[in-house]
Amino acid sequence: MDLAWTDFLNSLVRDWRGGGGPAEDHLAQPAWQSAFLAKWGLDAPVPAATADLDAARRLRALLLDLAARVLDGGTIPADGIGALNAALAGAPVRRTLEAGGEHAYAVRLGPAATGWTVVLGEVAASFARTLAEMDPARIRLCANPDCRWAFYDDTRNGSKRFCEPSTCGNLMRVRRFRRRRT
Repeated sequence: MDLAWTDFLNSLVRDWRGGGGPAEDHLAQPAWQSAFLAKWGLDAPVPAATADLDAARRLRALLLDLAARVLDGGTIPADGIGALNAALAGAPVRRTLEAGGEHAYAVRLGPAATGWTVVLGEVAASFARTLAEMDPARIRLCANPDCRWAFYDDTRNGSKRFCEPSTCGNLMRVRRFRRRRT
């Protein structure tokens, strides 16, 4: 399942094969910024200013911490909720009435402004909607300790452990097999 907050968290790309290489931060790359904004229908100047990148990195660290707490079966502390609410405040919404859809009309929510503060607020809102409207117990971090990408487990039985079974899942199965053989 594709969610804005998981895309945002996964902007920090680690060496998932475990070679010890440095993590690559895509947040600072204008190409990644443009693709992210286009994918999620958001508007902000590219490249992002240094202050906006700093705020984005702080939000990414916060969301990673909150996701890890939920993954461990814990609850989000009051200061975490406060920090998430502060990010949400940066994204005022506008309601519009549209014709069509399942019913004759639909009310749509959209950002009331533009800029990186709004983008970060929308990312925080995506995480908040996951907590409030979906099953928070299905928030996962890849079980490959060298990867740790975030994802939402939408499998039927809720047993997904790896971001991608064909990459991280296969790598970890091969490592387990080789450990047993030695």
